[in-house]
Amino acid sequence: MIPKIQKRGQRTLGLLYYLYGPGKHEEHTDPHLVASWDSNAPDPGRDESVTLKQLQQLLDQPLENIDASERPKKHVWHLSVRNAVEDRILTDEEWRDIARRMVAAAGIDDPEQGPGCRWVAVRHADDHVHIVATLVREDGYKPDLNNDAARVQAQARILEAELGLRRLNKGDGTAAKRPTSAERHKAVRQGRERTAREELRETVRRAVAGAMSETEFFDRLAAAGLLIRKRVAPSGDLLGYKVALPDDRNKDDEPVFYPGARLAPDLSLPRIRERWATDDQAPVPAVPTARPAPGGPAAARRRATSAAWTAVLGVEHGDDAVAATYIAAAGEVLDALAKTSAAHTRRELRDAAFAFERASRSHVRAVRGHDRALRQAARDLVYSGPALGRGEDGATTAMAIDMLFFLITAAIHWHAKKGHAQQATAARQAAEHLRAAYQAAAARPLGALHQRGRHLGRPLLQRHTGMLREILPELAEQILTEPGWYALAATLTDAESAGHDPAVLLAEAAARRELDSAGSVSDVLVWRLRRAADLPADSTGIMVGGHGTQRSTNRMQQPAREHSVSDGRRK
Repeated sequence: MIPKIQKRGQRTLGLLYYLYGPGKHEEHTDPHLVASWDSNAPDPGRDESVTLKQLQQLLDQPLENIDASERPKKHVWHLSVRNAVEDRILTDEEWRDIARRMVAAAGIDDPEQGPGCRWVAVRHADDHVHIVATLVREDGYKPDLNNDAARVQAQARILEAELGLRRLNKGDGTAAKRPTSAERHKAVRQGRERTAREELRETVRRAVAGAMSETEFFDRLAAAGLLIRKRVAPSGDLLGYKVALPDDRNKDDEPVFYPGARLAPDLSLPRIRERWATDDQAPVPAVPTARPAPGGPAAARRRATSAAWTAVLGVEHGDDAVAATYIAAAGEVLDALAKTSAAHTRRELRDAAFAFERASRSHVRAVRGHDRALRQAARDLVYSGPALGRGEDGATTAMAIDMLFFLITAAIHWHAKKGHAQQATAARQAAEHLRAAYQAAAARPLGALHQRGRHLGRPLLQRHTGMLREILPELAEQILTEPGWYALAATLTDAESAGHDPAVLLAEAAARRELDSAGSVSDVLVWRLRRAADLPADSTGIMVGGHGTQRSTNRMQQPAREHSVSDGRRK
């Protein structure tokens, strides 16, 4: 439940005309009173003989009882109370009780405090009401409205619990502005999944991801099809920008432009410029936008995995400014990964990036420079091009998502420790979407590893089992019962065939970070081992032997690697 006190006004009648009218975009339906100061105010929405002028005169009557010199210049108090989209539709009776408790909490009309102000509550939509009050009490005194905003917020938290509504966390002023009711209705009429404001925010964030200059940033916005207006000082310096969707028009058929700062606090031009500076604030030279990332999508995903691992350590062990920097840059990697992902993971990754946007900002300001590896990883993802949903592209996508899940989990813990309730909640939502994306991305490569692991010789499986119990005695039995155990056994075999000591690799992988919180310990170890040993993430080009593995000689099945595995090599 979101109560919002609007700016005070001077014209009660003008506000009533708006509340009872069709709305700016025909979004108002069945406007009517649900409550009033005396429970007996006439309702122009239900009684055709009652006019808005009559209702206004009744509301403003206390003004006539005091000298003109004592009347407040702005006597109209306006509070909107809105529920979350996913909340149930409340009855008029429930909204009546909400309105009474809100005006009491604000100090407008509290029966325990004596005479109150006159007020009405108007409902013209399923999800919200508007409360209009005249700021002179029946006894001629002015109401005590000190801290009225904080008081109605506190009352909202109580009402959420009592009515079973979504529990909103207290904000810190760093959230992006929510779409207005008019914007949401307009999106529905136009058949948009999201409002224009939300689409623009997502597009601008993707344009920022890994960008290293203003030219590159604006080129990306133009390539995405946005209309752009730049604000230039008389000196020629660029001060800011606005963007619009070509088909989002106002009543005069003009594009509706949004300044970057109105999309999100960190999308203003000065805040974006902070990302393009190193530790000493020297500008980072731009790389030509047409240059592809080396190694293609699979290599870009491996680099993103490595950068994310470094960021996990930074969030967990760095100071607050460093942690905030890594968390902000994690949002860029998510945006870039969602933009370049295959169809079967794209929706969940897009939703993960959309949710994490709120978690990427707090009052702890990022110190740019520490995030260069993550921002470069985001850049590589963008310029590596779209990834396939199969082969090495698909497998390394699963590898990257797995590590990003750990990074987002570290962000959840950091925000929770700092008391950032909204950010922690947003990061949890992002983690759930990442989990779903991982399951879609990992099914094929882990399935192939699982099949290979099941066909390993019994002596080899027994040897791997004994090694597992020796190195990870507390987790061994859990791992052996997980579906991913055979994929881990196949990976240990691949590492040995590539000339590594699987026991050493397993010990190092397990020591890098605690594993108790992992949904599947075996899955985590598979990706850590394959990355540490530089093994192909996709194993479809590897054939099973009686005691080990060998790589197929079919060149079309060989993913690019820095060093190859000799065919038929055994340990």
